[in-house]
Amino acid sequence: MTLNQLSKQAPFTTKDGSTIRSILDRTNAPVQNQSLAEATVPVGQPTDRHYHKLSEEFYFILEGQGTMEIDSETRPVGPGDAILIPPGAWHQITATQTLHFLCCCAPPYAHEDTYFQ
Repeated sequence: MTLNQLSKQAPFTTKDGSTIRSILDRTNAPVQNQSLAEATVPVGQPTDRHYHKLSEEFYFILEGQGTMEIDSETRPVGPGDAILIPPGAWHQITATQTLHFLCCCAPPYAHEDTYFQ
């Protein structure tokens, strides 16, 4: 059985500029097909607009408010919102209040699968 505690996971900054703590991924568990992380974006900050060639992502907003842009469509987001980001979709999230959200990726998140303009 693999059981990881969020509080024991060290935060790091991803290529898009968000701060994440990996809950379950290839670095801390025998993960093969997906990853789960908690992400934080500070108030007034956007992530860098990017896409992933391979990974499909889900964001699930836990706290805060912001705007989510996927392929030039922008919507407000807040607690309880679940967001699907298909592979190849350009996306960016901006915090109007500090955002905390879960990010699931399949296949697992990898820096090498993050592309910018």
